[in-house]
Amino acid sequence: MSERVLVVDDEEVLRGNLVRFLTRRSLSVDSAASAEEALRLFDDGDYAVVLTDLKMPGMGGQALLQRLREERPDVQIMVMTAHASVESAVGALRLGAQDYLLKPLSLQEVGQKVHRLLRTRELVRENQRLRRELQAGFDVEGMVAEDPAMRGVLDLIGRAAASRSSVLVEGESGTGKELVARALHEHAPWSAKPFIAVNLAAQPRDLVDGTLFGHERGAFTGASGRREGVFRAVRGGTVFLDELAELPAGVQVKLLRLLENREVLPLGADRAVPVDFRLVCATNRPLEAEVEAGRFREDLLYRIDVVRIRLPPLRERRRDIPPLVRRFVDRHSQALGRRPPQVSSAAMRRLQSYDWPGNVRELSNAIERAVLLGDPESVGVEDLVLRGSPGPETDDLKTVLEDCERRHIDAVLAACGGDKPMAARRLGIHLATLYRRLEKLGGETGTA
Repeated sequence: MSERVLVVDDEEVLRGNLVRFLTRRSLSVDSAASAEEALRLFDDGDYAVVLTDLKMPGMGGQALLQRLREERPDVQIMVMTAHASVESAVGALRLGAQDYLLKPLSLQEVGQKVHRLLRTRELVRENQRLRRELQAGFDVEGMVAEDPAMRGVLDLIGRAAASRSSVLVEGESGTGKELVARALHEHAPWSAKPFIAVNLAAQPRDLVDGTLFGHERGAFTGASGRREGVFRAVRGGTVFLDELAELPAGVQVKLLRLLENREVLPLGADRAVPVDFRLVCATNRPLEAEVEAGRFREDLLYRIDVVRIRLPPLRERRRDIPPLVRRFVDRHSQALGRRPPQVSSAAMRRLQSYDWPGNVRELSNAIERAVLLGDPESVGVEDLVLRGSPGPETDDLKTVLEDCERRHIDAVLAACGGDKPMAARRLGIHLATLYRRLEKLGGETGTA
């Protein structure tokens, strides 16, 4: 069913012309001769867009606008007014109208603006849906986000998804940068279009140009065929460039030009080709440092860094470790055709106290090994092989014991969401004692 449009104007001829015109554009259109009638129609259903005159007998257009803003905040409102009343139109915009039309009306302009408002409403609803998912606190496109550090990431994804602006994702290896890029794409209005990921570190440097921008047949020795290149192949979708710091200097110049002009000149071609895409880039090295070292263009960084999303390492989001563990246990057990084993409390504490230099990827691998080779009924500490686990750099017994104590307190605090009184109860010590131990050991801090 098409979106419904309501035309509100006391001029019958104008109303009829607008209804006929918009109906021919495959819209479902109703009309009302007054603001009061418009409100009665809203009682029987909903409308996506309202076109309303400002000056009408009885309740005026501005009063109708105020009522709709209060009662139907998602409706898109466009006011119609004569040239002499432009100030009234501006006042209506301040009250919450999305657009205005000057009389006498251009039907072509009416059609364009109505479809633009319908598109805006669609984007607003998509963002609202995504925000509801984010408020659920768990799992947007495979992402776990119970920890506040990760909740901020999902909020940024929700706000940036519908925009065509470039996004730069920063994070250590294994934090899930491609997962963020895919979430941005899947929640964008163009999600049905292609998502093309290119790992620049895995590309031979002399082939990066052709991979991204394409080439014509015979453009160089060995070019026996034509290559389209990802920026042409994506056709309005999302291009994800991973390991951006590996982009060769010559290709950086071409990418900068592409972002400025939105057209690509394939190698061997005589004419530039317009392209449509959304660019998401990722790096595990600070690009500012690469600029300082002369390895990355500063002007290209400015073009790419419109929205920056920093993915926290797993050691900074320890509250996410238990749900991630449960997810990986279920996933790897299902792949093996087994019933998921339980994870012992001691094993979970060990997993939460480890610093995870390989981040989420390392956690998944550790759980996969434990499920594959460990006890089929319960994952214990003995089933965990944590490579590179940081241990004490001394044989001094006091230092070793303090290190173990700090890790255990950190794990209990993480399990309690940073709630120190609760953690003290679980540890079997007084709250004041916990504060003293934290101060001495340099453990995590949390909420009192």
